[in-house]
Amino acid sequence: MDPAHPVSSTQPIGVFDSGVGGLTVLAALRRRLPQESMIYLGDTARVPYGPKSPETVAAYTAEAVAYLAAQGIKLLVVACNTATVHALPTLERLYPALPILGVVEPGAAAAVAGSRSGRIAVIATEGTVRSGAYEAAIHRLRPEAAVQARACGLLVALAEEGWAEDVLAEAVLRRYLGPMFERDPRAAPDCLVLGCTHFPLFTPAIRTMFGPWVTLVDSSETVAAAAADLLAERHLARADGAAPSIRYLATDGPDRFARIASRFLGERIEPAAVEWVTLPALPTGT
Repeated sequence: MDPAHPVSSTQPIGVFDSGVGGLTVLAALRRRLPQESMIYLGDTARVPYGPKSPETVAAYTAEAVAYLAAQGIKLLVVACNTATVHALPTLERLYPALPILGVVEPGAAAAVAGSRSGRIAVIATEGTVRSGAYEAAIHRLRPEAAVQARACGLLVALAEEGWAEDVLAEAVLRRYLGPMFERDPRAAPDCLVLGCTHFPLFTPAIRTMFGPWVTLVDSSETVAAAAADLLAERHLARADGAAPSIRYLATDGPDRFARIASRFLGERIEPAAVEWVTLPALPTGT
């Protein structure tokens, strides 16, 4: 692995996710950085990452990122909470010259800034919750914060089925969030971190449940803001005026990827626009 990864402002941003959830991050990046070209890679052949071991997640992520790095990206956004938790140190070691952003730290910073009381709730997948990554990141910034985290894996399937605003989704949300917010309203969190990239799709339903008094932290928006800041800081923001391009890569099921991508992005994505790629395994010990 070449440690020197030269970058220029005209190169694309690489976005990686274990599947399709990171498309919410891609959408946020496109809103924030409309002039930038982007490559999205979803490891749809091996999703979900959430229940897998940290070692497996790190290995799968490294293989996917090796493929993205070979495309000549200038910034890597790890748009997967589980991959951020378990693979970021490995990626930073493998690519010391490539700017890399995960979703946990920007989300934690936004939660600390958005909570008046210091009572913060986090919903995520099983792997992210089990890692304690959000609690650790929040406590680094606000040691006295009271953080509750809950795994809400069923929401992922509902989002991918297009049922984020269905009555079934409302019932599931109440089952997950009720114990965190309704048991003792006087001690309820005033900030909720959507710690999975599928979960921003449930924002309207959550707003209906809690109203404006609960601050919602959307990990896709926070990482997009962090990406814009990092590109400006590194003088890597594109300014040549050329039309941006978007490439979609998937390791399996381009038809299903295109169908879900159309729903997540709010525009028609044709299956032919999705490139089916095979990830080469990295040498043992990489």
